[in-house]
Amino acid sequence: MHKVAILNGPNLNMLGIREPGVYGKESLAIIEGMLADKAAQLGVSVSCYQTNHEGAMIDRIHAAYGQEDGIIINPGAWTHYSYALRDALSAVSLPIVEVHLSNIHKRESFRHVSVVAPVAVGQIAGFGAIGYTLALEALVSQLNRERV
Repeated sequence: MHKVAILNGPNLNMLGIREPGVYGKESLAIIEGMLADKAAQLGVSVSCYQTNHEGAMIDRIHAAYGQEDGIIINPGAWTHYSYALRDALSAVSLPIVEVHLSNIHKRESFRHVSVVAPVAVGQIAGFGAIGYTLALEALVSQLNRERV
């Protein structure tokens, strides 16, 4: 059974409260429930983690090495500038899918650049909460292809 880490960065604990017109009305707990349901359908396990602290996120990424088969990450604002996060993701050599609730490419220009994208197998942006389940389907498909 594949193990997937679902990692959420700063301010994502405020989903459903923070700018629902941009980020949606679903709370992080609702999204995690959606992911648990999808994981059961796909026959994989997921572990969810959220932090507002960059060093804690880097430690959690490092902990995935040798323990999990892939990572789905919404880096939040770290997307645009955290080379430390990017380097941690690169170091663990796991397939990564980057997720964003909003379409970062249609927003302010500073949000258009992702320092994470170059180390990810793909990016899903702009589909709201369902983007997480799409990311899980895509990552599991990738993991199954690698297994063959």
